[in-house]
Amino acid sequence: MRLKLIAGAVLAAAMTGAASATIVGAPVDGGLGLQEAATPVMENIVSFHNLLLWIISAICLLVLGLILWIVVRYRAKANPVPKKFSHNTLIEIIWTAVPVLILIVIAVPSFRLLYFQDVIPEADFTIKVTGNQWNWTYEYPDHGGFEFVSNMLEDGEITSENWDQLRLLSTDVPIVVPSGATVRVQVTASDVIHSWAVPAFGVKMDGIPGRLNETWFLVPEGREGIYFGQCSEICGIRHAFMPIEVHVVPEEVFTAWTEAANADPYAASSVLVSYYASQRATRVAAAQ
Repeated sequence: MRLKLIAGAVLAAAMTGAASATIVGAPVDGGLGLQEAATPVMENIVSFHNLLLWIISAICLLVLGLILWIVVRYRAKANPVPKKFSHNTLIEIIWTAVPVLILIVIAVPSFRLLYFQDVIPEADFTIKVTGNQWNWTYEYPDHGGFEFVSNMLEDGEITSENWDQLRLLSTDVPIVVPSGATVRVQVTASDVIHSWAVPAFGVKMDGIPGRLNETWFLVPEGREGIYFGQCSEICGIRHAFMPIEVHVVPEEVFTAWTEAANADPYAASSVLVSYYASQRATRVAAAQ
């Protein structure tokens, strides 16, 4: 009966949800700039980045212009007799005041962003992440307390039969979260320092043995898909092989997945397989 309920929930979500099995958050060949923002935090990071880009570009152009002007105006041929002064009060006031004003312009949105990242809103549920050499352990304390270990898929295990997978980024057991939910992530480590980072979420939190750090993310409805991250702290010989795979799915599919995961978290991916298969069938039918 439980399996029938899970299958029914998955089928209903697949028929009504607008999500796609397409990979949304991942590096691409020849890509420039940041990954597309999937959370409010990342949207603010991108906005702050763009502001700094304009400021830095203006400063670089100004300094380059001054250097070229000095080279041309004060070269030995054009200025054979050098000036004898060593101070200019107005110029010294300007090159002190202008950088201070620039730093104030940068500091205001910077502090606002730091506060937005640091203060965790009321969360819908919590995921505990433990970094190990060299994999991740995930626990869902608000959904029965099940936990599982997530390892990178080896080259021979990569397949897009069930859903899209990428070399060095896909895992044997992905994390699953619902769209529209505020997720608190508690990060720690069992051996050395690791760092749980998902670029599209704007999340990068160190996992330190004996300490529990917290961060959060919220992927709005309509941005369902597969997102990838990696350990971003040099943690040993297999540091480059600790990927993070997050599936953002509709609420109904997440509920079905947690029910299955409480029985066997390593077999719960069958819920995702059914969900994506139903989506593909729906898209094919719609295209005909």
